[in-house]
Order: sequence, then structure tokens, then C-alpha cells
Amino acid sequence: MTRVQGCPLCEADGGELVWMGDRARVILVEHDRFPGFCRIVWNDHAAELTDLDDADQAWLMRLVARVERVVREVMTPDKVNLAAFGNMVPHLHWHIIPRYRWDTHFPEAIWAAPQRAADAARVAELASRLPALRTALSALAVGS
Repeated sequence: MTRVQGCPLCEADGGELVWMGDRARVILVEHDRFPGFCRIVWNDHAAELTDLDDADQAWLMRLVARVERVVREVMTPDKVNLAAFGNMVPHLHWHIIPRYRWDTHFPEAIWAAPQRAADAARVAELASRLPALRTALSALAVGS
């Protein structure tokens, strides 16, 4: 496995590990405002999707779609944001972020300025779904 010293995603899981495969892992990001926020991290150090061969690219995108589907089923968001930036951490990873019309940043990106105060009761209700999300993600099946 290719690792780069100093890369936070080579040196640590990057959050709560809920699924691990030979090529990638799924992390539940600890985020009080956005329960259900997941990250898929490519296990080997690669900066861009095009660093992977065609088969690995296709496999990774199937994993992204499966995680998105699980997040939609368990968290029932109004929208799911998918993002693969890597500007701060140039290690290939995807963000899968359930979004709600009432969340603090909607319709802006979660990294933008907040649009409204947090709705603590709604966030707590979403957080109560995290055990079911962990269970569903841990059962992911992604073929070759």
C-alpha cells in the first residue's frame, strides 16, 4: 500500500471507520451540525481520480453511489452533496453530505458562512439515526 508521510489520510482513518475494503474505506465524519456526513477515502495515496486505472475508477464510483443510497435511505435528506476537493488534503476522497432545507448552511456549501442558527431538536433527531447508518454502512457489498 502506498503511503505518504505527513498525509493525514495515509496516517489515520480520518474519522470513525465504519467500513473497510481492500481499496477504500468509509468514514463517518464527526460533525455535530451534519449527522450522517460520510467520507470515502482511497486507501493508497493518490491525489486525483484519474490517478486510478479505469477499473478502480468505476469501482470507486459504484462505492460512492452505494454510500449515497444508504445515506438517503437512513437519513432521508432533502438533497445529498457529493464533493471531491482535496485542496487541503491531496489524498483522493469523496464527501457524501446529507443536506436539509433547514440546516445551518442550506443552500450554500457546508464550508460557507452559516445561513441560520442550528435547529438543535432536528439535529438531535438525525443523530439518533446514526446507529442505523453505522449498521447499514458496515454491511456494504461492493463487487470488483
